Amino acid sequence: MVEECVMRRQLLGLAFAGFAAAAFAAEVKDSDPNYWLTDIWGAKQLAWVKKQNAKSDSIKADPYYAQTRAALLKSLDINDRIPLGQVDHGRLYNFWQDAKHVRGLWRRASLAEYRKSDPQWEVLLDVDKLDADQHKDWVFQGAQCTPSDARCLVRLSPGGGDASEVRELDPKTHQLLADGFTLPAAKSNAAYVDENTILFATDFGPGSLTKSSYPRIMKLWRRGERQSDAKQVFEVGSDDIAVRQVVYHGPGGLTNKDATVLIERGVSFFEAEYFFMAKDGTTTKLPLPLGANLQGMTKGNLIFTLRDDWSFGGQTFKQGALLAFPLAGYLADRVMRRIGVLYAPDAHSTVDTVATGRDAVYASVYSDVTGGIHVFTPGVTWTDATLALPQGGSTTAVTADDWGTDALFTYESFLQPPTLYEDTGDGRVTAIKSQAPLFDAKNIVSEQFWATSVDGTKVPYFLIHRAGDTKSVPTILYSYGGFELSLNPWYWNDGHRPLDAGQVWISKGGAIAVANIRGGGEFGPAWHQAALKEHRQRAFDDFAAVGKDLEARGFTTPAHLGIVGASNGGVLTTVTMTQQPQMLNAVVSQRPLVDMLRYTRFGAGASWVAEYGDPDKPEDRAYIEKYSAYQNVKPDVKYPGILFITETSDDRVTPIWARMMAAKMEAQGHDVLFNESSEGGHGPGSTNAAQADMWALSYTYLAQRLGLK
Repeated sequence: MVEECVMRRQLLGLAFAGFAAAAFAAEVKDSDPNYWLTDIWGAKQLAWVKKQNAKSDSIKADPYYAQTRAALLKSLDINDRIPLGQVDHGRLYNFWQDAKHVRGLWRRASLAEYRKSDPQWEVLLDVDKLDADQHKDWVFQGAQCTPSDARCLVRLSPGGGDASEVRELDPKTHQLLADGFTLPAAKSNAAYVDENTILFATDFGPGSLTKSSYPRIMKLWRRGERQSDAKQVFEVGSDDIAVRQVVYHGPGGLTNKDATVLIERGVSFFEAEYFFMAKDGTTTKLPLPLGANLQGMTKGNLIFTLRDDWSFGGQTFKQGALLAFPLAGYLADRVMRRIGVLYAPDAHSTVDTVATGRDAVYASVYSDVTGGIHVFTPGVTWTDATLALPQGGSTTAVTADDWGTDALFTYESFLQPPTLYEDTGDGRVTAIKSQAPLFDAKNIVSEQFWATSVDGTKVPYFLIHRAGDTKSVPTILYSYGGFELSLNPWYWNDGHRPLDAGQVWISKGGAIAVANIRGGGEFGPAWHQAALKEHRQRAFDDFAAVGKDLEARGFTTPAHLGIVGASNGGVLTTVTMTQQPQMLNAVVSQRPLVDMLRYTRFGAGASWVAEYGDPDKPEDRAYIEKYSAYQNVKPDVKYPGILFITETSDDRVTPIWARMMAAKMEAQGHDVLFNESSEGGHGPGSTNAAQADMWALSYTYLAQRLGLK
């Protein structure tokens, strides 16, 4: 089974770039009165956090908070939600959390058992028990097993940050092995080549990390060897982003017996070179474009999407295309065969999730932000068939078996809970599981509208509200707008996005708008690239255009409009606050990136230069400083109220920016609140209870500010 993380998700951050922070301290500590807050775990700084939390915790006295938290936690803990996961060798692997299993269970079941309404699971790792035995706040970060099922590599984070330990587990005894492959907490990546060999990259000490603070050295470690004796097989430069292994097992690769091993050199956040690694550790560079985004392997073909147009061998392939590179043929004689074209999107469509199986490739293809599932089968040419699934919402290619014909998909919308479908290889889908509704949707409608941005670009958005509303209502406007991430319709059970809003917000008379602004991936790479670097203002303009369109249509007013965003959405929300203060009345900025002139100095910031630009370069700094909220917030401007929410253990964005922005705004006399929890990393919380806490706090603050009764 392929390592579950892909480069893009992995590079959304790992560990704190301490060397850069130390170097920068001398530069700014005397000029910025808030710089002292960058000592994340300092006693004085945590005392400041405690004092700020006491102010924001006053929100919890509102009865709406307790009601909302209880409703959200009930939804998160329900036992009839669909247990999604990865299929491997005819078994589905799932990670599960509920009221009884707070830290969670990593478990599996055969597909035959999984199809049952109440399957019997084999628990491979009880994280709650492990936590109790070892007295650590373990957070499960993923796992991968050998094809023979002899061993599994498990990633465990202490406290929920991105840095994690790697431990080896015996899936037959369900025990972590004292003498297995083990890596201490770091930003490691590791995968089995075979049951007695792993390929891994980690922090090997001084000089082993890139300037972005990721591993740059890859080693081959055989069982029985000391880690110090592991053979180095590859390294990237310090100016690169990272090195990562990509390992494919199963008949979809080159052979049934041996793994297909690739090494990825991350040149930038969105560019990479790929190398095939032979058994002896030697590597061969593959003739793929820098903008190739690997999706998997089927029948000896590497499946990838294109971020940019590519001309090769007399063929021209447009950005966003889903392509197949015949790796087996190329390795035989180093001659490039014809590239297979699975799908070529138009201006209104894009390929979203992709799952590669033994015999076919499954892809969710979206048109105007709603999608369906295509099945591509190799032959003389690739065939394209569309599965019979519902229309008008989101379809996701969840998983496909590298060793068989099974594939799983979900369909959901803003108002319809997820249904899980299975294709066993004959192109006919069967609904095998469905989630019960979390709220009554009979009087709620979901509509798609289009706003016009400053430059004339049409920007789609969804509005979910009660049917028959004829006047302005409290409205939450949500977006992300970066890193080619799409906001396709989802049901309200995703802790990273507005959660269970039908129950706690819309049914009480509020509305939620979801803006598909430039910077996202809703219309493919071009939609993302339109807001990169010097064009970032377009994302902010698009977001503001949606807010103004909501007002123009009579759905809301500035007094009733609030905005929410997290991470890159923190850039979006704080910039919107400083650029459009008159447009809204409330801001919730979760785990925000705020100071764009210093973002490269902390956390994983240096890896995001391809997205935002490099503030240390004068030509980039010139456009960044025009929008960076930390530098543009003014004492003589009336801003909407803002609540910052962050986590001390966030080693990706870090809590630094929320702390400093809150302190600066407080000193300027603005209406600002701040809340920082200790655990959770760069997420809504390590447990369902923590997620419910964060969202209940967010909703209650918005309800108070926007007048939701």
